[in-house]
Amino acid sequence: MKKAQIVTDKYFKIASTDPRLFGSFIEHLGRAVYEGIYQPGQLTADGDGFRDDVLGLVREMNVPLVRYPGGNFVSGYNWEDGVGPKELRPARLELAWGVTEDNSFGLNEFVQWCTKAASEPMMAINLGTRGAAEAKDIVEYCNHAGGTQLSDLRRSHGFAEPHNIKLWCLGNEMDGRWQIGHKTASEYARVACESAKLMKWVDPSIELVACGSSSRGMPTFGEWEATVLDECYNDVDYISLHTYYGNHSGNTREFLANSLEFDDYIKSVISVCDYIKGKKHAKKRINLSFDEWNVWYHSHGAPFEKWSKHPHQLEDVYNFEDALLVGSMLIALLNNADRVKIACLAQLVNVIAPIMTSDTGAWRQTIFYPLMHASNLGRGIVLKNIIIDSPKYDAGKYTDVPVLDCAVIWNDEKESVTIFAVNKDLEEDLEVDCDLRQFDGFTIKSHIVLENDDLKAVNTETAANVIPHNGGVSSLDSGILTAKLNRHSWNVIKLTK
Repeated sequence: MKKAQIVTDKYFKIASTDPRLFGSFIEHLGRAVYEGIYQPGQLTADGDGFRDDVLGLVREMNVPLVRYPGGNFVSGYNWEDGVGPKELRPARLELAWGVTEDNSFGLNEFVQWCTKAASEPMMAINLGTRGAAEAKDIVEYCNHAGGTQLSDLRRSHGFAEPHNIKLWCLGNEMDGRWQIGHKTASEYARVACESAKLMKWVDPSIELVACGSSSRGMPTFGEWEATVLDECYNDVDYISLHTYYGNHSGNTREFLANSLEFDDYIKSVISVCDYIKGKKHAKKRINLSFDEWNVWYHSHGAPFEKWSKHPHQLEDVYNFEDALLVGSMLIALLNNADRVKIACLAQLVNVIAPIMTSDTGAWRQTIFYPLMHASNLGRGIVLKNIIIDSPKYDAGKYTDVPVLDCAVIWNDEKESVTIFAVNKDLEEDLEVDCDLRQFDGFTIKSHIVLENDDLKAVNTETAANVIPHNGGVSSLDSGILTAKLNRHSWNVIKLTK
């Protein structure tokens, strides 16, 4: 059996996890909204049309934040279309995804749904076909108490109290030529800066996310972030990152190594943020919002009828190896918790999602479990850890890939230590040692394992083939933890006092 060692110190801290690190994303795309979170008349739908089976799974994952309404969708969206009496709401051609949007679900329904899901709303504004005036208007509608046309309009729609939405995205992927209203970096920076000013003049308590590059592979990556932040630095709080990975070549070892690129992407954007901070002699620090990330490749090119309503689009059926990479990316987010404060697994239901639905039920995809574990057990102080003597491998474009990814979380209030670990070795188990003598009196409470001999195993409505179990093998002797991590497995080891 191969061996590795984790070295950690309770006084060597990265940061406390921001709860918003475990967020997700709902876009008007495919069946994410309609037949996903909202389906009046469905067997479990409540009086507002919200699917209670889906709400239960969202609460089980403990999703603290949901980004809405897009995504590419937002760059052509008029938020006014989705408020007020439903019978008066217009149907529109939705150009981003080639469908018809009837607007029967909109801003106020989303806020209501977030309340039931115990999630905070993260609103994106349209900076594709619209600008600063409309950005100001939606903040006034949502957050101003009353006494103005827009705040009183909200009140007339049945919401006497303001929504008090605190987190806003300044557009979406504006560097992409596929985006409605695509802009150059300087064009976007100006409209984002002016929108940010007006939005914060309406409500100074809000936080704003500027668009970073839509992926690291964009030819303007780096230069885009620098240009945008050079213009907007004083008016925004975060810059966004987006990325998706796929196993197009069928090379699982290379696919799982994408966690290295994910971590390096984060560090590259941090470098640009700090360069602009230094250039401006600023004390303020810009942090990161990784508000789209996931595995996505199974459903590319799936056909649908153009201009239909909520067709089956981008419905990836995730397998076990996808869950392993999602687990490794969560570990990378945790280990960068000093700068990554917000992250949204994209998306939440049906569309490249951990939850799938039919008319008769909802079920957990394989990637559901790492996010559920991380959100419920990963809140606390992330400790700096150094993996030494971990076996490494080469695969495709990657070299010296550690087979072990891990993060260590100390929750002093709950007197718990949680270790998240992925063994990426496809053939051999891994024995891991970790010196925990600083946590005197702690004992192992559980060792959860997600594993399957078949890397391509999937879950369906009728067959849960990939589910976690609490049969992991680990022991604690004189403060030294020894754990067996089975080949290609996701592990959660929890210790309590």
